[in-house]
Formats: sequence, C-alpha cells, structure tokens
Amino acid sequence: MPKKQANPIDGQVGNRLRLRRMMIGMSQERLGELLGLTFQQVQKYEKGVNRIGAGRLFEIARILGVPIQYFYESVTDQLQATPGFAERDSQPVLEFVSSGDGLQLSLAFMRIKDAKVRKRVLDLVKSLADDSPEDAE
Repeated sequence: MPKKQANPIDGQVGNRLRLRRMMIGMSQERLGELLGLTFQQVQKYEKGVNRIGAGRLFEIARILGVPIQYFYESVTDQLQATPGFAERDSQPVLEFVSSGDGLQLSLAFMRIKDAKVRKRVLDLVKSLADDSPEDAE
C-alpha cells in the first residue's frame, strides 16, 4: 500500500502551524494538551497527513495568537502570482526557516547583537559548508 501523501494545502497549513508553534516556544505536547489531543495528532497536523477541521483551526489560531489567514498566507500569495524565478528561489529558504534546526539557528543568530560576531558566525558557517562532503563528490 502506498504511503499517504499530504495534500499541498494541508501541508502548507501544517507547516505554518509548526512554524508559529516553534516561534513562540510551545511544544507539541503543550499544544496537544490545550486542544485535548495527543502530541502525535499535532505531529500529523504539522506534517499535513491529517486535515485540520475549521473549528479546530479556529482554536489553534486562538491559542497561537494569529488570525486564521496566517495559515494560508503563502497559498494565497502563490495563487495570486504567476510563478517566476523569485517564488522558486525562495522555496528552499522557507523550508529551511520552517525546519526545527533552521528556526532555532535563525532565532539564535538574531539574538547576537554584535555585528562583528554575526559576521564571524556567518563566515564560520560558510567555511563549514564549503568543507562539506557533498562538494567532494
């Protein structure tokens, strides 16, 4: 039996849910408690495997402190715009920032106040990326 595929819209809503939850520092367990769900159900929502009903999405938006439109922002932007280079080029950046490591790295980097230190961190990351085994192939 083939693995269940997420609907692109459900995946987008789940991705935005995960991004907002992580931005405010809330665990899947805590969100599940507030919704009366298990953290596994929250995981399924975030992956887009399970659809979020209208009433539940309303409650999630209230808990996370965002309007319902927040979950559809990228979808409506994509529908209104003709796909071009900018949209395709920004997708990896959105995926990175939406990932756990990417979000944590971004938030930590923004807390560095000294511009020289930020520059050194950026140089370090670039040098590590240049030394990655993928480039050696």
